Amino acid sequence: MSKMMLAKSLGVSRQSLYYKPKHPTRDPELRDEILKILEEHPSYGHKRIHDHFNLYKHRRVNRKRILRIMQKYHIRPRILRGRRKWPRKGADIALETIPNRIKDFCPLQPDCVWVGDFTELRFHGRKIYFATVMDAYTREVLAWQIALHHTTRLVIDILDEAVRKRGTCPAYFHSDQGSEYTANECIRWLVKHHITPSMSPKGKPWNNGKQESFYLTFKTECGTPQQVPTIEALIEVVGKYINYYNTKRIHSKLKMPPRTFYERTKRKRV
Repeated sequence: MSKMMLAKSLGVSRQSLYYKPKHPTRDPELRDEILKILEEHPSYGHKRIHDHFNLYKHRRVNRKRILRIMQKYHIRPRILRGRRKWPRKGADIALETIPNRIKDFCPLQPDCVWVGDFTELRFHGRKIYFATVMDAYTREVLAWQIALHHTTRLVIDILDEAVRKRGTCPAYFHSDQGSEYTANECIRWLVKHHITPSMSPKGKPWNNGKQESFYLTFKTECGTPQQVPTIEALIEVVGKYINYYNTKRIHSKLKMPPRTFYERTKRKRV
């Protein structure tokens, strides 16, 4: 049977018999590139992989195509982020002395609002505390410390470190109503540096959502502290992760790492 008769019997044009799809040859190439990205960034989904191509490889790869390739080759992030379970809203809340001054406030530049908090880690049968200060606009972790106790001195030391590294003070510092932040010593430090304190109401941790979101990401991606033999080794692991988070990991809201976003914002303002 001739090709013309074969095409006629199939109800297609004769030229379509010569068509060779490009995807079977191009898909494995993109698959290999995606796998290389996941080696360095094991928590990336298809959206952040798409941002990585735009930011670092200067290539526009369709986000739906990346998703198709990942589904075709059964590629998934090696680290899956869980969901934060917030306390039920409507709980009885005591009247706070310092209000949430940034509730309806959206920072439009760096160093306008800093947020602070600490989280508890389990380390070989004991509790340790990981405290941070973050720029709410750039999402960059400005300062951090690991301590055996959560104290007001710990909060002030981290704020001192953030001011020293940034070379400036924010207009607002937002936290929860933990005793470390409501202590007179901490409030005096903020007033001395002309920083207006802001606090979430009790029972509403989502009012400090940027910090809560960071801790969820940290605990998901950084690994279990129990795997590290000593506190010194843990501090080194955390330091490497913070550097990765600030300078390499693409933030889903910013479409780039926090430090890159900060530097671009500063250049635009000059």
